[in-house]
Amino acid sequence: MRLLFIFVDGIGLGTQQVDNPFVFTDTPGISSLLDGQHLTEDAKNHKGSKASLLGLDATLNVPGSPQSATGQASIFTGSNAAAYLGRHLRGFPNSALRGLISRKSMFKQLREKGFRVAFANAYRPHFFDLLRCDLPGNRFSCSTLTAYYGGLPFWSLDDLKAGNALYMDITNEVLQRMGFDVPLITPKQGAERFIEISRNYDFCLFEYFLSDLAGHLAEQSESGRVISILDSFIGSLAEQIDPQEEMILVSSDHGNLEDLSSRRHTINEVPALLIGDLQKRRLIDDQLNTLTDILPAINKVLE
Repeated sequence: MRLLFIFVDGIGLGTQQVDNPFVFTDTPGISSLLDGQHLTEDAKNHKGSKASLLGLDATLNVPGSPQSATGQASIFTGSNAAAYLGRHLRGFPNSALRGLISRKSMFKQLREKGFRVAFANAYRPHFFDLLRCDLPGNRFSCSTLTAYYGGLPFWSLDDLKAGNALYMDITNEVLQRMGFDVPLITPKQGAERFIEISRNYDFCLFEYFLSDLAGHLAEQSESGRVISILDSFIGSLAEQIDPQEEMILVSSDHGNLEDLSSRRHTINEVPALLIGDLQKRRLIDDQLNTLTDILPAINKVLE
């Protein structure tokens, strides 16, 4: 069984309110998976023929609003990073979290068990300049550190042009606006590429973080645009997988985009959207309750 993990920064399961862009944006891909429902708390515990939707606690039993550094470190190590620090940490990992990731990187753990793993995101040239410096001293994301300490290669824009990687916005629009000579692709083409990449591995991760940026912006049109791209990407992936051989997991680190009445993170549960064979989903859906349960569930799928 192969597993495709789409990590989407900053989306929670909100209510059916007017400030929730997952309600006012047309999402035919996700709604089809949820038998007509929106990606909201009302759809939690849906277990249909195509997909299951579970809610995961992102507070990690630590007071305060969940944040990116500790939430992502919890996902990518299987350890409660907020409890480890005694607080939620936003932005980039500090030295303590970098140490935790170096010891317990998701990729490191999976590789030690013999699984073939990959991080599908491509990086701009400036990143490789930083990589030649002292990496622990730089401000790198949890996913980057997880790949680094897991011993994985990083993909360049040349790899992206060759079809062997995806940029974090899926379509390459951000790269084009920055002046890079790369082709625009549709979310459907991005899904086709991710499927093709993933079939060389047992486990493949893709990170999409425009969602969190849009949540902090709290602007309806940008939120709708971001969600539409993500919906088309996820819907296209779901149409292309072999459910007997492949499973998709979509999850997040904390809430944000689901409530445009505030630019702050929320304490809402985050989604764990499982797409694939119903019987195989049932092997893990009762085990997914909090962010730290994601890595054990991935191990269970890959066994």
